[in-house]
Amino acid sequence: MSTKRSTPDFFLIIVTLSLLTIGLIMVYSASAIWATYKFDDSFFFAKRQLLFAGLGVCAMFVIMNIDYWTWRTWSKALIIVCFIMLVLVLIPGVGLVRNGSQSWIGVGAFSIQPSEFMKFAMITFLAKFLAENQKSITSFKKGMVPALSLVFLVFGIIMLQPDLGTGTVLVGTCIVMIFVSGAKISHFIGLGLVGVAGFVVLVLSAPYRIKRITSFLDPWEDPLGSGFQIIQSLYAIGPGGLLGLGLGQSRQKFFYLPEPQTDFIFAILAEELGFIGGSLVLILFSLLLWRGIRIALGAPDLYGSFLALGIISMVAIQVMINISVVTGLMPVTGITLPFLSYGGSSLTLMLAAVGVLLNVSRYSRY
Repeated sequence: MSTKRSTPDFFLIIVTLSLLTIGLIMVYSASAIWATYKFDDSFFFAKRQLLFAGLGVCAMFVIMNIDYWTWRTWSKALIIVCFIMLVLVLIPGVGLVRNGSQSWIGVGAFSIQPSEFMKFAMITFLAKFLAENQKSITSFKKGMVPALSLVFLVFGIIMLQPDLGTGTVLVGTCIVMIFVSGAKISHFIGLGLVGVAGFVVLVLSAPYRIKRITSFLDPWEDPLGSGFQIIQSLYAIGPGGLLGLGLGQSRQKFFYLPEPQTDFIFAILAEELGFIGGSLVLILFSLLLWRGIRIALGAPDLYGSFLALGIISMVAIQVMINISVVTGLMPVTGITLPFLSYGGSSLTLMLAAVGVLLNVSRYSRY
């Protein structure tokens, strides 16, 4: 690998900080009413988000200066630590339950979500595996099986929490990385059929997942139950029109849309800033994806390419799922919108991952 470093991708920094700024504004706007009612402090969620944003930005600029090959060296240790944390979170009394999922570990007044950090650990480990086994990836036994065995083991543990949304993002990211590495399409077709069967089993094994599917197909069948969130989200997006109702003027955040600062923050953004505001956010995410792909294509080695690809795929898949859920195109999965939604673990992880992407950009030839 070339040891000559250039300046990081300044355009990527601007896009990331722009999304983060919009997110901070919208977290306050979406959460002020709920925070005042619950904590008697309209800035409660905004202050915590600002704290994690500060930590994340510091992490981004520090990691930007750390040679990305460091993550290759420590990838095995990272995945072991994250694996242990995933197991610990399942222990009663250690893991915290929120919205039916035991996915958090309390750390003082805050909490962390190990599955978020596992996504990054899996990317670093799989990038190393694919870079070292490029010639054997076309072999189902020597390439696909070892790679996917670990992926689905981790997915299985995440599903014990249960957290289908995070598990879907993790598996989707890994599948993109393996596909781009040169795996045979025929192998993916076979795995796809198995995956569909497995997904059906997962859905049928939990009544609440069946309700989410049926509410997605016809949310008005149970407007006060399983279809409530989707309906309220659409009620937010619809009145927004072209220019929106105005910043801070959302009606749905008045206890109609549950916890609007998290998974459904895009609905509040569309209601207040309209089609123009929503389109601006989507354009910024598109620019982020474009820069990430350019960095991956220009990386000086296979590890850098797979690492950058994994990071940008993780962001893109999460954005796609979140926007699809909010607009009623997919069942509710509990996925946050990167850089915008309230959530310390997700925000810190995403900004740190961008820091790795920026370091790869310092060596990329594009």
